Amino acid sequence: MEHSFFDHPTRPIGVGDKSISGLVDEMRGIGFQGRNLGVSVEVWREMLGEENLSIFLGLSGAMVPAGMRRIIAFLIENRMVDCIVTTGANLFHDAHEALGKKHYLGSERMNDSTLYSHEIDRIHDILASESEFRSLDNLIADFAGGLETGRSYSSREFVYLLGKMVSDAGGAEDSILVSAYQAGVPIFVPSLSDSSIGIGLAIASKNGHHISVDHVLDVKEITSIVEASEKTGVIYVGGGVPKNFIQQTEIVASLFGSETAGHEYAIQYTTDSPQFGGLSGCTFDEAVSWGKISTSAKQVQVFADATICLPLVSHALFEKTKDTIEQRKHLSFDISGEVLEIE
Repeated sequence: MEHSFFDHPTRPIGVGDKSISGLVDEMRGIGFQGRNLGVSVEVWREMLGEENLSIFLGLSGAMVPAGMRRIIAFLIENRMVDCIVTTGANLFHDAHEALGKKHYLGSERMNDSTLYSHEIDRIHDILASESEFRSLDNLIADFAGGLETGRSYSSREFVYLLGKMVSDAGGAEDSILVSAYQAGVPIFVPSLSDSSIGIGLAIASKNGHHISVDHVLDVKEITSIVEASEKTGVIYVGGGVPKNFIQQTEIVASLFGSETAGHEYAIQYTTDSPQFGGLSGCTFDEAVSWGKISTSAKQVQVFADATICLPLVSHALFEKTKDTIEQRKHLSFDISGEVLEIE
C-alpha cells in the first residue's frame, strides 16, 4: 500500500478536567514544541522501563535560584536519574537553601545600582543576599579546611562529602546535595572552580589548606559508569559544560577499549538554537556524527524554557510511574577507587 502523508491528523486539545499526565499525553497530538514536550515524557518513561540502562542528567543554568531544586531532588529520590553533571553554582545555591536561606522574587526591571548599594544580587527576576552568600563561601572554606590534604579528590567525591556535611548540619532532605548523598547518586562538577564553591576552596587555599580536585579523575570515574552500563540515556536541561561532559563519555569509553555506539536515548530542554554553532543548541543529529548519540537513538529536543518544562514533565512522570518506580531505587553505584561498578 502506498505510504500516505496524511495518516496522522493533529488532535486539537480540548479544555476539561484532566491530569497533568493526561494533558501532556494530548500534547503529543499537536505541533511545535508542545508536541516535543509530550514526546519527551514518553521517551523518559520508556527509559525508566529499561532494566539495564543508566540515565545521566546534565543540569546547567540557574535552575536552583529559579525554584527547580525540589524537582531535581524528586528525580534523584525516585531514581528517575542515576548520575548528574551540573555546575558548582547550582549546588552552591542548593546548599544555601538547604541550610535555611532563601532566594526571593524580584523583577528584571529593578535598579541594579540600588541593589548593589544594599548588597543584593540579582539573577534576572530572582534576588539573594550577598552577605548570606559570603557566609556560605566561608562555610565551604571551613568545610574544605577539614578535608584530608596530600591527595586528589574527584569532584564527585568532594560533592558527596559536601552533601554529607549539609545533611549532618540539618540540611533539608529536598535538597539536591542531601538527596544525592542519601540515595548514593553521584554528582560530577567538571567546572567546580567556576562557582562560589570554587571561591570557598580558594579561601581555604589562601588560609593554607589546599584541596586538590582532579577533573581528569572525573573523566575516568564517569566513563566507568558508561562502561559498566549495558545502555545509557541522557537528559539535558540547558547545555554547556554538563552536556558535553556527558556526551564525551561515549568517545572516552571507546578510546578506553569498550564497544560503544552512542547514548541510546536523548532528551534536551533548551532555549538555545543550533545555527550559531554552540554546543547548548546543537542537535542530537550533529552528535551522531561524533559517535556521542546512537544512530538509532530515541531522541527529542524541546526548545523551551526549562522552568516551564520541568514542572510539567516531572509531574507527568510521577503520575505515570508512581506504581512502578520503586524497582529503580535498587540501582546503585559501588564506588571503589577509580572504578564505579553497577550493583
